[in-house]
Amino acid sequence: MVDVSRIGSLPAEFLTPGTSSFTEFLRLYSPELLPGNRVPAGADLGGLSPHATTLVATTFVGGVVMAGDRRATMGNMIAQRDIQKVFQADEYSAVGMAGSAGLGLELIRLFQLELEHYEKIEGTVLSLEGKANRLSHMIRGNLGMAMQGLAVVPLFAGYDLATGGGRIYSYDVTGGRYEEHQFFSVGSGSVFARGALKKLYRDDLTADDAIAVTVQALYDAADDDSATGGPDLQRRIFPIVAVVDETGYRQRDEQAVAQIVEEVVAGREIRPDGPVAPLR
Repeated sequence: MVDVSRIGSLPAEFLTPGTSSFTEFLRLYSPELLPGNRVPAGADLGGLSPHATTLVATTFVGGVVMAGDRRATMGNMIAQRDIQKVFQADEYSAVGMAGSAGLGLELIRLFQLELEHYEKIEGTVLSLEGKANRLSHMIRGNLGMAMQGLAVVPLFAGYDLATGGGRIYSYDVTGGRYEEHQFFSVGSGSVFARGALKKLYRDDLTADDAIAVTVQALYDAADDDSATGGPDLQRRIFPIVAVVDETGYRQRDEQAVAQIVEEVVAGREIRPDGPVAPLR
């Protein structure tokens, strides 16, 4: 019989059955490691930290596509040209972030670990709505930082195994969770991107159609919002595009996205305002 009390030097908290939420475990055992507790209270760093925009998502027949531009800004400066804003949350979901880039990346890593921890403890996966609720709870824990200018606004989307379709969830800085239908966008260029999505969305989109629609929407966002980065053909920097369907999450390779982007740019040279809305 193995004496678990003598295994290495792990504290008792690591050997005692507890919550299936890794975030709650961390809050009890080592709260200073949570993203929202990493900045001193009262610090006003909103204008000094890189911010990430813009994210778009749209459903298609049998799944959902999420895409993000690559620019991060710090005030009126470009802080990074090739930041990644779209990530795999788990096998059947994707998550992206707009807002404070540093805290956003930490929050996403913690969310990925949260889902993995739950699966190992409970022996099953959360429903898509359950995952969305967990992310809402984590955002609420960052409210103190949001009040100091370090807000993180994620976008969450995935394939619902129960319904067999794609679903999209948006959030506010207080942790409010809202299910969106058909398409949505967040970030400083979101209003322009959403106009393009509204114009181009169809109920019968294929996955490739949906990718083209998201690229068009990001192009429109970059056209009117200086914080959103457009396609950089010289540096070969293109949007990150993820597809989630019954086969799971997959990020489209750069070459495939580049081909779509080049077609969009060529079309804009003929029609600068983009394609007309499809007949319904």
